[in-house]
Amino acid sequence: MQIILLEKVVNLGQLGDVVKVKDGYARNFLIPHGKARRATEAAIKEFDVRRADLEKIQADKLSAAQSAAEKLGGLTVQLTEKAGVDGRLFGSVTNANIADALRKQGFEVQKAMVHMASGQIKNVGDHKVEVSLHSDAKAEITVSVLAEAS
Repeated sequence: MQIILLEKVVNLGQLGDVVKVKDGYARNFLIPHGKARRATEAAIKEFDVRRADLEKIQADKLSAAQSAAEKLGGLTVQLTEKAGVDGRLFGSVTNANIADALRKQGFEVQKAMVHMASGQIKNVGDHKVEVSLHSDAKAEITVSVLAEAS
């Protein structure tokens, strides 16, 4: 399916690019989330008229994400979980746990924005985690997992 992108999509293209994607990806994700429209003649003409507005909206989103990334950069989040004597957790710390902790500190973060390179955290200690607030604005935080006192 030919679509026109209404914003930058990672590994797909920039604002205004006309790209071909699988039908399901377009119908189930890109179009419902407002990231793209079908690339018909009318849609392309309408996009050309609205291009300046869409570019301004994207620039505003990027600047807001970059300022939030500056505030997040170097932040340490402490989580307390049940752990065994050897420091292994009974369970794990997921991106949802980290997103909840960041929301409690006043940051607007969804769990999909938290990228854990080595998967879920299963040990006590400090771990580096990347938070992607925008495709061009990322921040690295430290998650400090402490053992819960019995």
